[in-house]
Amino acid sequence: MATADLRDELRCSICLSTFTDPVTLRCGHNFCRVCMDEFLKKQDSAGVYSCPECRAVFQERPALQRNVTLHNVAEHIMSTQPNQEEITGIRCTYCIHSPVPAVKSCLHCEASLCDHHLRVHSKSSEHVLTEPSANLEDRKCSVHKKILEYYCTEDDACICVSCSLAGEHRGHRVEMLDEAFVKKKEKLRNILQKLITKREKIEERVRSLKECWREDQEKASGEVERVTALFIDIRRQLNDLENRVLREISRQEELMSLSLSDVIQKLEVKKDELSRKMRHMEELCNMTDPLTVLQEPDTGDLCDPEEEGGTEYGGDDVTVRTGGVGGKVMAAGGAGIYGQGPADILLDVNTASNKLNISEDMKTATWKNVEQNRPETSERFQEYPQVMSRRGFTSGRHYWDVEVGGSGWWRVGMCYPSIDRRGDQSYIGCNKKSWGLWCHENNQYSVTHDSKQIRLRHQISGDRFRICLDYEAGRLSFYELCDPIRHLHTFTATFTEPLHAVLWVYRGYIKV
Repeated sequence: MATADLRDELRCSICLSTFTDPVTLRCGHNFCRVCMDEFLKKQDSAGVYSCPECRAVFQERPALQRNVTLHNVAEHIMSTQPNQEEITGIRCTYCIHSPVPAVKSCLHCEASLCDHHLRVHSKSSEHVLTEPSANLEDRKCSVHKKILEYYCTEDDACICVSCSLAGEHRGHRVEMLDEAFVKKKEKLRNILQKLITKREKIEERVRSLKECWREDQEKASGEVERVTALFIDIRRQLNDLENRVLREISRQEELMSLSLSDVIQKLEVKKDELSRKMRHMEELCNMTDPLTVLQEPDTGDLCDPEEEGGTEYGGDDVTVRTGGVGGKVMAAGGAGIYGQGPADILLDVNTASNKLNISEDMKTATWKNVEQNRPETSERFQEYPQVMSRRGFTSGRHYWDVEVGGSGWWRVGMCYPSIDRRGDQSYIGCNKKSWGLWCHENNQYSVTHDSKQIRLRHQISGDRFRICLDYEAGRLSFYELCDPIRHLHTFTATFTEPLHAVLWVYRGYIKV
């Protein structure tokens, strides 16, 4: 009874079960943590809290202090003396004043007994004791009202002794109930093991299929990404191609406009010259003094000879021919003739300063703050981060494009191979052997040759430029590759050596 009293002290007054993670209020009463949390949640809306046992009031939600001692006692009692009532739910038939859990049931008496009544119970063989049961009638034969002690293996039925000797199971093969129970459990264990093995195979199959599914999803996702990236790249290439074609059309239009503007300017000059001569001839024709007219020098042919179908006007670098049906116009010369494709420029690493890193394809020069480990030779630029191209041009018309990047300064242009490789005379544009376009501080641009700078008036915001060379005509021109293309400056000179592309870059890169 002492154990029962102790269990009563370990019961939560809310759920009426043994404490689970007990907590204590300030008033000293103990409850299960989960029960108390639910109880306090119902009082949150009112803002006033109370103890469910003594009704003590708390103005603020009380803190729940874990009662370690009570928790340990409850766990010890549950582990050493499990509550039979909680296990079976069966109570003693004879304890009518207070509920006491039963520990055994008597099939003969059809009653359940606690520890106390079990000690005074009859020990006669007819009084068969079993585990506590709520329905003792199921343990007896429905025909003879005797205890089921045997098992008929032919009919798979539990029978009494009368069923075996004189009843419908007479002559059948029977076994003791406990013996049949052991055999049946062994059979069930074998079946259970087979079911477990079968379930494990199914689980393994499910895991395998899920893994295949996951791999297929990853492959499908990878294909989607690959195809998406492919079409993005195709669209990008198409857009780039469209933009290049449109820029080329604009460039050709700009170059044609520049060429025609130059021709028109020269023709205007010639027209003014002819007008001046015409006025002089009119003055001579209106004179009456024969001596003055005859002493005027012979002027010869004052006009260009006419050709059948039209007239040709020639200039230093541009020729425009007009005439014939439809008034067809053709322009040649200047940068407009360079439509056959850019020159293949490869950088010569043997000339590269040790401050420059040259890419594997020999197309990009990048400034490095760390010296490159290259041997010092007579070909290599020493003081300035410069590099020349391998190829030199000795005739013809050529062009090449550059792309600049980074936040530093740069120069691009052309030079003779005899340019100095040391000192200030090796700097692009600071000698008679090189011509360059220069981007310097505050995004200012200028062109320079023989240490003479010409500041450009154009507002330049792009990063791509074109250098055009007409060797025989002695013209070196620079253009900004914007939309439309814009002419920046043209140098005129009589070239006496091969011309090489040359680059200078600081804190950035140049790509040819």
